[in-house]
Amino acid sequence: MAGSPQQREWIDGFLFVGNHLALDFVNTKPILEGKARELLSNPMALEKWLTVSGVVMSQEGRALVRIWRDSRKAENFLRELVRFRERLLGAILRIESGRAPGEDFLAEVNELLSRHPQHVRVVRQGSQVVREVRFEPRNPSDVWAPITAATADLLAEVDRTRIRKCESESCVVHFYDTSKKGSRRWCSMNLCGNRSKVAAYQKRLRQA
Repeated sequence: MAGSPQQREWIDGFLFVGNHLALDFVNTKPILEGKARELLSNPMALEKWLTVSGVVMSQEGRALVRIWRDSRKAENFLRELVRFRERLLGAILRIESGRAPGEDFLAEVNELLSRHPQHVRVVRQGSQVVREVRFEPRNPSDVWAPITAATADLLAEVDRTRIRKCESESCVVHFYDTSKKGSRRWCSMNLCGNRSKVAAYQKRLRQA
């Protein structure tokens, strides 16, 4: 599913190495300097993440978010969203261990999909007709639509054997392996891959 910029790994303080919007969402609580850090710390941080992740792309959408970002409603919604992220993480951990997501979580996702469907329309682009997802976040709860749509896509459409956690013990980042051989091991060579290789090299030197 689209929505994860791939040009750089860190964009405006957020990590984008998941290759999937739902995984980039889960990765908004990484381990930094040895401690778990909440990147969605307030509604303004959520606003920024929605923009840099590509969920909110239009000027109109950004203006709508600015209307409610400082509200109590936005604060309450963000707490709900973060709790959902933890339950999504639990489902991902089950998938990575070879199990299916729990029935309770699937029921929750289905309820959210029913209450907050994505709005789709068809538009002309030159001689072609394309489908376009409309996202007009007039209320904080409207953000459920892209989040739960991405969650459903991850659970139902993605090859589960390619959903993985970074192999570094000190990392909690998850990713969808889109490499040709399916042999990706690290969240990023720049982040954990090189550090792990250096650590392994130094260990071999000590043993020698």
